[in-house]
Amino acid sequence: MAHDWTPASWKHDSFTAKHLPEYQDAGALADATDTLGGFPPLVFAGEARKLKGELGKVSAGEAFLLQGGDCAESFAEFSANNIRDTFRVILQMAAVLTFASKMPVVKLGRMAGQFAKPRSSDTETKDGMTLPSYFGDNVNGIEFSPETRRNDPQRMIRAYSQAAATLNLLRAFAGGGYANLREVHRWTLDFMGRSPWSDKYQDIADRIGEALDFMEACGVDIEDQPQLKTSSFYTSHEALLLPYEQAMTRQDSITGDWYDTSAHFLWIGDRTRFMDSAHVEFLRGVNNPIGLKCGPSLDPEDLLQMLDVLNPEREPGRITLISRFGHDKVEKGLPPLVRAVTREGHPVVWSCDPMHGNVIKADSGFKTRPFDRILAEVRGFFAVHRAEGSHAGGIHLEMTGQDVTECTGGAVAITDEGLSSRYHTHCDPRLNAAQSLELAFLLAEMLNLELGEGRRVAA
Repeated sequence: MAHDWTPASWKHDSFTAKHLPEYQDAGALADATDTLGGFPPLVFAGEARKLKGELGKVSAGEAFLLQGGDCAESFAEFSANNIRDTFRVILQMAAVLTFASKMPVVKLGRMAGQFAKPRSSDTETKDGMTLPSYFGDNVNGIEFSPETRRNDPQRMIRAYSQAAATLNLLRAFAGGGYANLREVHRWTLDFMGRSPWSDKYQDIADRIGEALDFMEACGVDIEDQPQLKTSSFYTSHEALLLPYEQAMTRQDSITGDWYDTSAHFLWIGDRTRFMDSAHVEFLRGVNNPIGLKCGPSLDPEDLLQMLDVLNPEREPGRITLISRFGHDKVEKGLPPLVRAVTREGHPVVWSCDPMHGNVIKADSGFKTRPFDRILAEVRGFFAVHRAEGSHAGGIHLEMTGQDVTECTGGAVAITDEGLSSRYHTHCDPRLNAAQSLELAFLLAEMLNLELGEGRRVAA
């Protein structure tokens, strides 16, 4: 892409690297990144190119992006069951959206690499003791002790191994029959029976089954249709820990382009999204599809400048703009960005992150996200795009397949007092499976409203 770019050019003095941990032993860091550089890629260039093509259809209004998964993956909660449960909730949500909208859904997990977290301060003080802040399990541990909070580069090696195991399982699920539409009834978790939306999902599952029966009765061999037996599933994370991302960057032997092989899709966070950012410099040179978080502090002209840097050839599917304003700011803050991007003709995917702008501290002391605020931001996002004539192309969620109690509200009616019963997150509160499915049905209604409006205007 850029002729003066290298995987290490982000280290140049002209770029500012924020929210990176400091490692006390430079030799240990070099040993860890050298080891990673010799490991096989986690994903492949052809897969990233395929995802870019699918996102190009989203930017053209012909598909929808569903991106979801953990706030921060952890070593302690790593298990096949947790991976499977989150994967099948995403499959459920995609089935609801596809069935309701008759539109393809691109499935993108915040999985197999979403470890690192930005911190407001490099250090944290408790009871007179000052230690490094918790930067995510690929940097240090969450327990407040000198040994655990030491920024240890060897944790990147463990993160790679966990990501490889996660990807191996996801590929098996997606391609080995678990994603078969004949399994649509089995995607429901046991505890989901308590959700008022479960019956509605079961009705859709019945209708999908009837459609498959009809196709077979007409002579279509379902077993010979890979689109019905398997599912494309991609991985993503914030490209925050740049030493790890650089070590995982490889040059494609077919095209000669550079790819960050730690994930199919990487994004730049709201705190590292600025001109002369080391994170922007790094991601401008890799050929993966990339995301850019867009919050209230982003000026439209600065956004256009960054789009020119990150996607100078205006390649469809290259850029996903992920808005995260908060329920009370989206309808005022988002339109100027949409108008500027539309005016300049940049082909982008517009996605909504209704999680990060809606965090509050409950009376019980727990950090939470009220479901009604999440839903209000999603509604505002769709309303803006209907008004501007652009495509509300995606949703970006922090969610889990576990039966947690971290976000209040929804049909399962989690209260402030109930947060403590199953509050397991390592970082920010996540939607549980029942809340995620509820949101999928509400998203389907909004998407159909947008599509209906588009058909009306076209007529």
